[in-house]
Amino acid sequence: NGQGSGFVWDDAGHIVTNRHVVVDAERITVVFSDGSDIKAEVVGWDEDSDLAVLKIERDAELLKPVSLGDSNEIRVGQIAITIGNPFGQEFSTTTGIVSAIGRTIRTSDSHFSLPKVIQTDAPMNPGNSGGPLLDRRGRVIGIDAQIITRSGSNTGIGFAIPINIAKQIVPVLISDGAFTYSWLGIRELMNAPAGTRGAQVIALAEEGPAQQAGLVGSDKNKRTDEGSIRYGGDVITAIDEQVIVSMNDLIIYLMENTKPGDTVTMSVVRDGGDSAQIEVTLEARPQTVG
Repeated sequence: NGQGSGFVWDDAGHIVTNRHVVVDAERITVVFSDGSDIKAEVVGWDEDSDLAVLKIERDAELLKPVSLGDSNEIRVGQIAITIGNPFGQEFSTTTGIVSAIGRTIRTSDSHFSLPKVIQTDAPMNPGNSGGPLLDRRGRVIGIDAQIITRSGSNTGIGFAIPINIAKQIVPVLISDGAFTYSWLGIRELMNAPAGTRGAQVIALAEEGPAQQAGLVGSDKNKRTDEGSIRYGGDVITAIDEQVIVSMNDLIIYLMENTKPGDTVTMSVVRDGGDSAQIEVTLEARPQTVG
């Protein structure tokens, strides 16, 4: 038996939690603070954001949907409150602060990075996963997802999926059961070398959109003295005239502004210093990338 946390999304009975909380479950029961327990069914989930939506049947007047905040407005140092079931201790509340914003992590077994993740020292432990991270006004700013630990308990570093990403994904999970991201077809990316800006292309997916459009990756036989791959490869400096300072900027732009089938214009600086404009037609992100 596994346990996790979650919260009421709307008065139609949709519950939001982490995918990893429910992915292997044969039967799911949602327990409310009044002691009632209700059978839940999975409506949909998304591996790359580690989000899942459940559905229960309960009278709307007995449901209390959360108030959603704006994760783009949070600041380092502000109060952060987490509610969940750490180690099975039901309906526990702990507080801390937002320790950092703009982290990039990979969730669950995903091959893709999730941007704008919130780091907090508000204690998270096994059982907190899927619970809300709140601001001081009680608005949800994130969804508890991961901790960094060697012992299995909280060590002051927890990560929460920003609520603005959930605002994009959850409604689609409710309507379609799955969320489809746009895919550029870059397998490996890094920040441009020190003293420059942009996202350097290291490796491309075979026959992916970027490779077909003519983007070029680094030569893996050429390395710096430290062993980092930095020679050759296009450096993406803008997408659709939006300046790209780092690889996170590119990840965020694609997630927030594009969908499969869109054509984007990449401004790149090539090995040797020449500039180029390359149009790439985005595809649907595959489930796995070999």
